[in-house]
Amino acid sequence: MPKGVFVGLATIDVVYRVDQFPATNSKVVAGSQDVYVGGPATNASIAFAHLGGASSLVSGVGSHALGGVIKHELQEFSVGLVDLNPNFDQPPPISAVAVNRSGERNVISANSSRNSPPPAQVDESRLEGCSIVMVDGHFMDACRAWAKAARARGIRVVLDGGSWKEGTAELLESVDIAICSSDFKPPQCATEEEVLRYLQGHGIQNIAVTHGGEPVRFVSATSSGTVKVPAVERVDTMGAGDIFHGAFCYYAASGQGLVAALAEATSIAAESCRYNGTREWMKVPA
Repeated sequence: MPKGVFVGLATIDVVYRVDQFPATNSKVVAGSQDVYVGGPATNASIAFAHLGGASSLVSGVGSHALGGVIKHELQEFSVGLVDLNPNFDQPPPISAVAVNRSGERNVISANSSRNSPPPAQVDESRLEGCSIVMVDGHFMDACRAWAKAARARGIRVVLDGGSWKEGTAELLESVDIAICSSDFKPPQCATEEEVLRYLQGHGIQNIAVTHGGEPVRFVSATSSGTVKVPAVERVDTMGAGDIFHGAFCYYAASGQGLVAALAEATSIAAESCRYNGTREWMKVPA
């Protein structure tokens, strides 16, 4: 059983499904309302566990009642929790998500800046027997500390590069594999080619860039190319990128190479888009 640790954000996502997104100064009635536990590292850790891995989440959750919702869902999927700030008594970050009938989404979200945990202490026991560590850049001090500790143990570190954040440059020093969205732009980088050169300049040889439903571009020390994303009838793209990262980590930790793990991850992420929310795809028999 591959073992993974995921460091980053945990949120409460309130999702409204609408025929079309509201215009400025207008109101629409949602066809449905759902509440999910979300966040890049959280969704990835749950996907990793669902696929058969032993998964731990390192995040700031706290003691608020809504934090209890996060803890309950992690327990449901057998994901261990290292709470960076267990005494935090305010609500965790809450996202308001609107999904239209084409499966597209708009998100308003708070991030980890509301919760300022004490200096991160790495629980070395969580790294025992660990195959892979993923960091999403939220709770940056913790991401850097856990990535550095993993690197010292020879554990591969994967970056979920959704966007550039303060402290990312230092974090890259401990990253082995960078999987970035097309929105990930380091300073002075305007094009994808410049992003690739920037990451390679920081010693990262294995890089992938996602483009939604378009092919995933990859570059390694020995090859480069694209991985096709399977075409599906989209119902909801919410969390697909997070699921992609969790699936990639699972297959990479299981011994598959970069391209094979990317191919497996794109297939699973695409399949998740055929269902509402971030968990319905898990209920379908394999």
